[in-house]
Amino acid sequence: MAQEIIRKKTVDTIKKQLDTELVERKKTMVEEGDRGVYDIKDEIRYRKQTEKGLNEAIVREISANKDEPEWMLEMRLRALELFNRLENPSWGPDLSLVDIDKITTYISPDSDLEGDWAKVPEDIRNTFDRLGIQDAERAESLSGVGAQYDSEVVYHSLTKMMQKKGVIYTDFETAVREYPEIVKKYFGKCITAADHRYAALHYAVWSGGSFVYVPKGVEVDIPLQSYFRLNAPGAGQFEHTLIILEEDSYCHFIEGCSAPKYNVLNIHAGAVELFVADRSRLRYSTIENWSRNMYNLNTKRAIVGEDGAIEWVSGSFGSRVSMLYPMSILNGARARAEFTGITFAGQDQFLDTGVKVIHAAPETSSNVNTKSISKGGGTAVYRSEIRVLPGAKGSKSTAICESLMLDDESRSDTLPIIDLQCDDVDFGHEAKIGRISDEVVFYLMSRGIPEAEARAMVVRGFAEPIAKELPLEYAVEMNALIGLELEGTIG
Repeated sequence: MAQEIIRKKTVDTIKKQLDTELVERKKTMVEEGDRGVYDIKDEIRYRKQTEKGLNEAIVREISANKDEPEWMLEMRLRALELFNRLENPSWGPDLSLVDIDKITTYISPDSDLEGDWAKVPEDIRNTFDRLGIQDAERAESLSGVGAQYDSEVVYHSLTKMMQKKGVIYTDFETAVREYPEIVKKYFGKCITAADHRYAALHYAVWSGGSFVYVPKGVEVDIPLQSYFRLNAPGAGQFEHTLIILEEDSYCHFIEGCSAPKYNVLNIHAGAVELFVADRSRLRYSTIENWSRNMYNLNTKRAIVGEDGAIEWVSGSFGSRVSMLYPMSILNGARARAEFTGITFAGQDQFLDTGVKVIHAAPETSSNVNTKSISKGGGTAVYRSEIRVLPGAKGSKSTAICESLMLDDESRSDTLPIIDLQCDDVDFGHEAKIGRISDEVVFYLMSRGIPEAEARAMVVRGFAEPIAKELPLEYAVEMNALIGLELEGTIG
C-alpha cells in the first residue's frame, strides 16, 4: 500500500513538472511565419561558452577571456552587485519571463577578429552576405564596416582615407587595449550601471560592439556601419557602442540587428553612448529586426554640446517585447535633437518605445516625430519624457506621435511626460490614433486596385516619411518587413 502511494506521488510529481514545462514552452512559442533570410540558422559552433546564468565566476571568466585590465573587471563586478539588487521596472511590459538563469551570457564564435573579409569563416561570411552586409572593400557607400556574430566582433575595417584623417573605428575590445585613456574617460559616463537593472546586466557581461572616434574638424561624410547578428538560441547579446565626436565634426553611423527565431528566450541588452562636442553633428540610424522570442532591453543615450546636434532615425520590428527610449541630453546652448522613429507590433508583441529629451541649456531645441503600426492584437506604446530645466530659457520642443491600428484587436497608447521647469519655453505635443479609412480603401479599389494592395499602399504611405530618412538599403529592408507583416506571413 505504501509503495502504491509513493508511486502515485511520483507520477503526480512528474505530471505536474511536465505540465509546468508545457506552460513555459507555450509562453515562449514563436507564432510568426517564415522571415526569409533572417531566419536561416547556422550550425552552433563556438570557441568558448559560459554556463547558463550569471554569477561572479562567470563575470570573471568573461573578463579573463578578453584579457582585460583590472579596472574593467572591477567595473563588471560592481555592475553585477547592482543587477542582483535592482528589480524589474514596475511599469511597462511584463518582464517576469526574463530569467537570467536560462540565458548564456557569452558565446564566442569559432572565429578570430579579421580585417580581411575572405578570412572570416565561410558559414559566418555567408550569413552576412545573405543579410546584405558587405565588407569595406566592396561597400562603396560605406567608410567602414563592422560585423558581430553572437558575443564577438568577427570583422572590422575602415577605409584608408578615413584612417589618414585620424578617424578611429574598431571593435570595443580593441579600443580598451589600444586606447585605454579615451575609453576610461567616456565609458560608463553617459549610461551608468545604476540607471536600471538591464543597464547593470549590460555592464556586468558586455561583449563586442563598436568604438568610433572622430577628431576635431573631420567629417565622415560616407557612413560607418555595424551589424549585430545573434545566432545561438537561449543566449544574450550585450554589445557596447561608444561614439565620440570632437568639435566641428560630423559622422553618420548605421546600426543593424537581427536574429533567427527560436522557441526559447533570447535577450538583447546593449548600450549606446554618444558624445557630441560643440558644433558637431551625429546621425545615428538603426533598424532592429529581431525574432519574436527576443526581449529587446536596449539603452541608448547622447550628450550634446553647444551648437551640436544628434539625429536619431529608428525602426523597431520583431521582438516579443521591446523597451527602448533613446535619450538626448542637450548640455550646450543651442544644441538640438531630432528623433524620427517607427514601430510595427504584430501578434503577441508588446513594443514599448519612445524618446527622452533633457533641455539643460538655453535656446536648445528638439523635434520628435514617431509613427506606430499595430495589427493582430499587437500592442504599440509611445512613451516619452521631455524635460526643460530651469536654466534652459528660450528652448523649443515639438512632439508628434501618430498611431495606425489595422484591426479591432490591436492596441496603441501615447504616454507623454512633459516637465517644464522654465516659463520661457515654446512647446507643442500632438498625438493621433486611428484606423485605415474605409473611404480611402474604397476609393483605391474603385480605381482597380485590389483591397489588400489598397490597404498596403495606405500603410506604406503612412511609413514613407520614416523610410526616406533611412539609408537606401535599410529603407528597402523596412519596406520589406512591413510587406511581410501586411501579408500575414508574420503573426
